[in-house]
Amino acid sequence: MSEAWTTPVRLYELARGPVRARLEPDEAERAAVAKTLGLKRLPKLVADVTVRPWLDGAEITGRFDAVVEYVCSVSLEPFEAPVSGEIAVQVVPAGSALAQPEDAAGEAELDPDAPDPPDVLEGEAIDLAAYVVEHLALELDPFPRKPGAEFEFTPPAPEESPFAVLKKLKDDKS
Repeated sequence: MSEAWTTPVRLYELARGPVRARLEPDEAERAAVAKTLGLKRLPKLVADVTVRPWLDGAEITGRFDAVVEYVCSVSLEPFEAPVSGEIAVQVVPAGSALAQPEDAAGEAELDPDAPDPPDVLEGEAIDLAAYVVEHLALELDPFPRKPGAEFEFTPPAPEESPFAVLKKLKDDKS
């Protein structure tokens, strides 16, 4: 998702057991993530992630906590809000029997009641930072509202119809 912040874990590293990582992007990386997600700023992002072997791929679980700076959709003022969430994803290498089959048109058939199919890796590495950013994006409010911000709408004065103006001119002459 973001080339500016990557944290790769190779599948072969899981042969020794689960890999645990604490991810904390620096200021430049947070700025790049904020730009990617359309945020004003991203003052804090911390994620604790565990990658375990799962069938012929891996399972990524963890949690992230962030502080994001939104722009209020009502007042257009910036404000900070905490955002947190869980991460739970399975990934498999390309060519895996567990990869979502595609039909002849190249489209995958989805069952809304079934669990999500595993993601298919493009290479031999899992980018943990990309999964953290993806899950952060899913937790963002698409229409953020600063606490206490109220939308006050005053309808415009109705325009007079041309006929009402003509009637007024006629009445003035009488």
